[in-house]
Amino acid sequence: MDLRRKLGRLMVVGFPGKTVTPEVKKLIHSYHVGSIILFSRNIGTPEDVYNLTTSLQDEAKRAGYERPLLICLDQENGVVRRLGEGTTLFPGAMALGATTQPELARDVYRATGVELKALGINWNLAPVLDINNNPDNPVIGVRSFGESAERVTEFGRAAMKGMQESGVITALKHFPGHGDTHVDSHLSLPTIAHDMDRLEAVELKPFQACIEAGADVVMAAHVHFPAIEPEKDKPATLSKQVLTHLLREKLGFDGVVTTDCMEMDAIGRTIGTEQGAVEAFKAGSDLIMVSHTMEKQIGAIHALATAVEKGEIEEAVIQQSIRRINQLLDRYVSWESLSERNQNTELSKVCSDEHQKLAQSVYEKSVTVVQNDHSLPLTSDEKILVIQSGNQLQTRAEDVHQHQGLIDAVKQYVPTAEVEEMIATMPDDVFHRLLSKASTYETVILGTLGVAPGDRASELVKTLETKDVKVIGIGMRNPYDAYNLVGVNGFLNTYEPSFPALQTAVAAIFGKQDVSGKLPVTLR
Repeated sequence: MDLRRKLGRLMVVGFPGKTVTPEVKKLIHSYHVGSIILFSRNIGTPEDVYNLTTSLQDEAKRAGYERPLLICLDQENGVVRRLGEGTTLFPGAMALGATTQPELARDVYRATGVELKALGINWNLAPVLDINNNPDNPVIGVRSFGESAERVTEFGRAAMKGMQESGVITALKHFPGHGDTHVDSHLSLPTIAHDMDRLEAVELKPFQACIEAGADVVMAAHVHFPAIEPEKDKPATLSKQVLTHLLREKLGFDGVVTTDCMEMDAIGRTIGTEQGAVEAFKAGSDLIMVSHTMEKQIGAIHALATAVEKGEIEEAVIQQSIRRINQLLDRYVSWESLSERNQNTELSKVCSDEHQKLAQSVYEKSVTVVQNDHSLPLTSDEKILVIQSGNQLQTRAEDVHQHQGLIDAVKQYVPTAEVEEMIATMPDDVFHRLLSKASTYETVILGTLGVAPGDRASELVKTLETKDVKVIGIGMRNPYDAYNLVGVNGFLNTYEPSFPALQTAVAAIFGKQDVSGKLPVTLR
């Protein structure tokens, strides 16, 4: 195998479109890229996804690959999910944490894995082991199982084992922890300044437990940890102190290490994607993820080749990474297993009745009644206005396709209910017209996707309280919204704006469904 093809084995690349493009064919045939990452741009119906993954593997086989491609995506469920039409909407991490039952995380991740594997996806970039102990974290939030190391450890380990039982590779992320940051690494470089004692007692605890339980892959965070890496502004992704000395030597991990996407601004706008690829490999990564731009994907391979030619990277180290990748593939996928697949049989496993029942059961155990001053349940003869936040993403990791549905859920009980949309930046005159209209209703159901003290939602609640209008809040993502909505008569949290979660919460509001979730975080 020539050097370029060896280096291709280390790459995780993405491409646009729902069919195999000439560009990705070139990456497979000319560079032997070892892994493909899919995003929502690649996802259509289950049949589309199955045909795409099958076509990708066919190209790899024609190109002479000894082993199949790794094909991955971020199917965390909840607010970060790539699959859509025709697949089961499973609850995300914080919703699972709210059930207080780790065995449900195992069940949901096992079922998620069954659907992924049926579609030809053999690697899921989950579970998230970040501990959301910072309410202002802009990128993790409800992607975490909760705020305590114990809860995240218990649920994360259960999720990992469930996914592995389905025959799908897992990835623990974002090592050594992205939970206590104020900055989104998609946009800039965060720093976590805790000392080593604190990191070992909190951030590292879930990773250590899952490594001991048989972790497959660990994904590095684009976060700087001064207690581990003394060089200023060097993220974990590029740090030998983090990836080799801590992860490999101290924690004893000999599986595959992957970067997060090297085009994220924390890397792409600092050291640069191509040179970042070199430094990440030298630090201890086996796989280098460049998700979007073909020029940068090929550029990273050439940069690695130049580093080898200069003696900065030894070919023996490349071979060691390929060994780890091969061992991972041999545990989970083979050309023989792929040749035995039948499309009808595989697709019958997707969105099955069993999976839908499981998801609904978990939603009922996760939706949380945070507050109720005896205003609930509502009756179907009340005059109701629904005010819902406009579609807004907390981080680039999210997709927009699921952020709808509150009014549809309410209309199942009150067909005459009306709806208005509210955004934080709406002009004063528009907001005051909304206030005037809301004041004529008996009840307002307010769906939020993030509330800051003193913003439009807080002002709305404060004003309606003086006019004896009942306000029921539904936190459609962030459980901390309840803290900032002083004066609501009731508040429920769904931890995600998926329709099944909202439908369950609304059923509870009208007394048609018992829900039993417990907050997995403390309201400030």
